[in-house]
Amino acid sequence: MPVIADMSEQMQIRLGKRADILASGREAYPVGVPVTTTIEAIREKYDGVLNAEDTTGDIVGIAGRVVFVRNTGKLCFASLQQGNGTRIQAMISLAGVGEEALADWKALVDLGDHVFVHGEVISSRRGELSVMADSWQMASKALRPMPTLHKELNDETRVRQRYLDLMVRDEARELVIKRAKITQTIRDVLNGHGYIEVETPILQLIHGGAAARPFGTHLNAFDQDMTLRIATELFLKRAQVGGIERVYEIGRVFRNEGVDSTHSPEFTTLECYEAYADQFVMAERMREIILACAEAVGIYQIETDKGTIDLSGEWKWVAVYPGLSEAVGVEITPETPAQVLRDIAQKHDISIDPQWDAEKLVVELFGEIVEPTLLNPTFVYDYPPSAQPLARPHRDKPGLIEAWDLIIGGMERGTAFSELIDPVIQRERLTEQSLLAAGGDDEAMQLDEDFLRALEYGAPPMGGIGLGVDRLIMLFTNVGIRDTILFPLMKPEAD
Repeated sequence: MPVIADMSEQMQIRLGKRADILASGREAYPVGVPVTTTIEAIREKYDGVLNAEDTTGDIVGIAGRVVFVRNTGKLCFASLQQGNGTRIQAMISLAGVGEEALADWKALVDLGDHVFVHGEVISSRRGELSVMADSWQMASKALRPMPTLHKELNDETRVRQRYLDLMVRDEARELVIKRAKITQTIRDVLNGHGYIEVETPILQLIHGGAAARPFGTHLNAFDQDMTLRIATELFLKRAQVGGIERVYEIGRVFRNEGVDSTHSPEFTTLECYEAYADQFVMAERMREIILACAEAVGIYQIETDKGTIDLSGEWKWVAVYPGLSEAVGVEITPETPAQVLRDIAQKHDISIDPQWDAEKLVVELFGEIVEPTLLNPTFVYDYPPSAQPLARPHRDKPGLIEAWDLIIGGMERGTAFSELIDPVIQRERLTEQSLLAAGGDDEAMQLDEDFLRALEYGAPPMGGIGLGVDRLIMLFTNVGIRDTILFPLMKPEAD
């Protein structure tokens, strides 16, 4: 018997059954079984059609996981489940399969096993759609027992061993399907506007495109330190320079930061860029994407502990300085001294870094005081320049940039800019960032000479969007980020 560290008595019994199957000359894990149809197809064809004890003459071969079993004298019942959660009853009778096969069923089949059943589609005496078996075969012997939903499958186990969550909880499978629908809808909307989907490097020499701490690694072939990307922005803008004027990528990015209910070290973003567009065009793109996703999953009103979010209503615009001024009862402008802002932070019991300048303090105060109150979709705009070093200076308002964050349910879901394309100003911004990085700021961007060289060849005016796909899934499912990611990163299990 193999050595398994956490082997239970039930596992020992199941290993014995596996050995019995093999000793009889049969396979516990065959290459395949002769499936002819799916459980879902049978249900689509016969649900609501048959009366009790009806027969169809339809002979099928189906396979599924045993999620319920009841063995009696001459007739055994099992519920078989396919991956999407669809179930059907299998009936194993003495008359149908014979004495030896019936005895083997009783002796060898456990909850969690995958089995193949061949027989006629019928309706049972109680009106249950069923397959009356004339033969059966083990398709895969489960060595570990299935968890019970409320005892063994606690929240941590559901996330750490997602395969168990998917196995027993309909909601877990439905979330995977919902995520796939939303991701496909994003692609459909952008493709409909003539965007081209591309892939950009995950391994990068220089991290950039966001203010975040990167993961470091080493490329042995070049003997070169590398980072995992924190954003896709700078390479997508290079594509713009090359003439791919409507471009997007949906992909994983990696940030070596905190882990909580809204943050994960690896997550999925959408970034898209459109030539000759600005922040207002991109706002329409964002609204179209989210409303299309709402239609795809059939959700426009979302109940939260703060109230009901209505995506179909008005999407408001709130400027940073006036919005913060109204919230704190003090007029705040780009000229407001940092000390005034520190005093406001102290009054509202907000923790700040004494080294932060006025621009950083304004952004922090707005995020702590105003953002949590923005339940319905709100574009927060007119930020100070340091908030987004890759956004263009405001065309009409000195000291501000053309950028917005979309807040829904008190949380940032996405952002957009009228993109900075002036290579001289961009070099100044990135130089400032590189000095912060040299001074110990782990989240500051680095000076990317190749990106600047690309801009020096001439990038078209453009608008760009960054959308947190996981946070969009959170919006429509009302769960934490760990539940939206199929296999999220977890701390190693304790020995």
